[in-house]
Amino acid sequence: MKKLAIAILLVTLCLSCSPKQEKADSAKSYHFCYVQPPINIAAEHHVDYIRDHYWDNFDFADTLYTTKADTVEMLKAYATFVSKFVGPTNQEPIRKLMERASVSKKMFDYFAMLAEKILHDPNSPLRSDELYIAVLEAQIASPHYDKYEKMAPEYDLRIVSQNRIGHKANDFDYTTKSGATKSLYALKNDFVIVYINNPGCAMCRDITEALKRSQIISDLQRNGRLKILAIYPDENLDEWHKHYADIPSAWINGYDKWRRIERDNLYNTNAIPALYLLDKNKMVLVKDSTNVAELEYVLSQQAAPKR
Repeated sequence: MKKLAIAILLVTLCLSCSPKQEKADSAKSYHFCYVQPPINIAAEHHVDYIRDHYWDNFDFADTLYTTKADTVEMLKAYATFVSKFVGPTNQEPIRKLMERASVSKKMFDYFAMLAEKILHDPNSPLRSDELYIAVLEAQIASPHYDKYEKMAPEYDLRIVSQNRIGHKANDFDYTTKSGATKSLYALKNDFVIVYINNPGCAMCRDITEALKRSQIISDLQRNGRLKILAIYPDENLDEWHKHYADIPSAWINGYDKWRRIERDNLYNTNAIPALYLLDKNKMVLVKDSTNVAELEYVLSQQAAPKR
């Protein structure tokens, strides 16, 4: 139900207002509409303009917004901001937004809540550790929070800072059905897909099928350039054995014998399944994704012959 609710939020992401609507809303209706670019701004600069001025119609000083504004509408507004105008790794607009919200603790908490629902909820299709880092750092630096209130964001920051895009992935050992134990870093392929999964889950089945159908992934596997490591992080090995045949024999099918992935927070297991794409140096190219098309796109860019 939670997943469905967030998906519904993101179906319609356009919350801009026409001049007529803006006039009607001028009587403090607590209905938010983001700013439109002036007519003298060239079309190619519209995204930059809206990103920089998106929240100009929002009165951060008026804390009644936190109770009178429609929460679903504000979540849609935040989702639109992120998906259309921020980009997947651009922390600066999120950082500036938290600065504007810091006029009061109530408003700061409100925007932290919106960010948590859109950027951090495991069921949000816009979940982004990279962007959420800016929110957590703002909370940790905020004078509105005492040392006890900062403990939760400090913990979350340690978790989301693992395996960042452009950084080396955490190494771990996996054990196969034969009992052999090897490490992620021992794989020498050009690319590795780390596929954290729970056997039998519906989304895991969908992702497994999508990986099997992918032409570029199949081609790279056939050429020995890519290896898929399916890793089961939990302790109920009966389930793993029960669904062992669900994983193609060309993949590595292993489990975390010592539970280090979860115990040492090597990877975020709050949302499973999760896909990580690594290059030959184990640098993270795609982090914590459920979108096989995203992996295909990055592989098409990375695996293409260099000219």
